[in-house]
Amino acid sequence: MPFSQACENNKQPILEVLQKELKDSLHVLEIGSGTGQHSVYFAPRLTHLTWQTSDVLAHHATISAWHTAYPAHNLYAPLAFDLVVNSLPMSLASNQPYDTVFTANTLHIISWSLVEKLFELGGNALPINGKLIIYGPFNENGHYTSAGNQQFDNSLRQRDPKSAIRHLEDIVALAKTHQLKLSDKYAMPANNQLLVFQKQ
Repeated sequence: MPFSQACENNKQPILEVLQKELKDSLHVLEIGSGTGQHSVYFAPRLTHLTWQTSDVLAHHATISAWHTAYPAHNLYAPLAFDLVVNSLPMSLASNQPYDTVFTANTLHIISWSLVEKLFELGGNALPINGKLIIYGPFNENGHYTSAGNQQFDNSLRQRDPKSAIRHLEDIVALAKTHQLKLSDKYAMPANNQLLVFQKQ
């Protein structure tokens, strides 16, 4: 099965934050599930909630393979989801809006217009006090937080000029325009951060 070393490296630190931040959550939508490795690790360790994976169709076979190898009762097969064309779906488990949206290592890959779309969708679909949780690298105060992040950003831009490590201040300002307030920020390994936004 396709394997992401980054997922293996960061899954436990992310889980420790999610166990705190999701203690009152019931239904989580993961956007950009990638290989599916995060979902098979998180779901069986967050048994009080449902974990719904989603991604573009090209990644579904890989996600499903991981789900077959590591099944969990609260782990849902991937939904076809593309920020370009789709709105946030309703929870398959409750037929209500998801109370949490989680995405990891996506904002620096997608274009800024799709970052804007993500926050627009979250602001529109999440219930009051719902959470949008984002993991990845961010710049702060107009600067890279490490030399490694600067090198990574250069490689992103060479591969796709629309990709880039985003500035934290821009993300927070964008969130505010969609009634999403930064409620917590966690420093993570390898100069990454986990941002928690809450619907106001």
